[in-house]
Amino acid sequence: MLAPMLASLLICAALVPLGRVVISRGVVFADLAIAQWAALGSLAGPVLFGIPMAPVLVGVPVTSLLFALLASGLVGMILLNFRGYREALIGTIYILGASLATLVVSNDPHGAQRLGETLSGDLLWTTIDQLYPMIVITMLALAHNYLLPVKWQKPLFLPVFALTVTLCVQLAGIYVVFATLIVTPLIVCHIRSKPVIAAIILCSVAHMAGLAGSLWFDTPAGVLIVIAIIILAVLA
Repeated sequence: MLAPMLASLLICAALVPLGRVVISRGVVFADLAIAQWAALGSLAGPVLFGIPMAPVLVGVPVTSLLFALLASGLVGMILLNFRGYREALIGTIYILGASLATLVVSNDPHGAQRLGETLSGDLLWTTIDQLYPMIVITMLALAHNYLLPVKWQKPLFLPVFALTVTLCVQLAGIYVVFATLIVTPLIVCHIRSKPVIAAIILCSVAHMAGLAGSLWFDTPAGVLIVIAIIILAVLA
């Protein structure tokens, strides 16, 4: 359980501060859209390259990174040019990515399983080797939030966000990424005005509870983590 627990701690440390920024900027659907396109990239990689496994960089398929960066570019364009319709347009990007993902795996005998893995993931199968790129990405996300000058934070936010979400989706799935990014920062930081560290700690406890429940009851880890995050955040 050491690798899954460490992965959860890194995911919470990377995503919760970014999630607070997402909520502050009012682009909540952006994380779902980018996460969905990252998942689309991982599913489309073998199809695009014509080989069973797509080329991998920092622990994730290159296509996953490229698709996530493409989605972040589209989101950035929407924020610059169509602010009045941003949620509707970003939601459209999300549903397009979800539809394309379903289309990509439609002829795959294991397509439903592969699609399900991108949604709920399974942190229980995380290995120590997968933690090294996650450590780098977490440090990058924290440096962006707390070390970069303010004038650089805004233009670099979406690329850093896309890289972080891409790696987290590979480990935990879209559902866990969204819950970690949005639920705890929203309730703890924005509604209750508590510091980010309180949200990180609470989210980490929820991840541990979800992992323990998954191991004990032999159920999918991602689903239990999402439920634990929502319950603990509301109780807090």
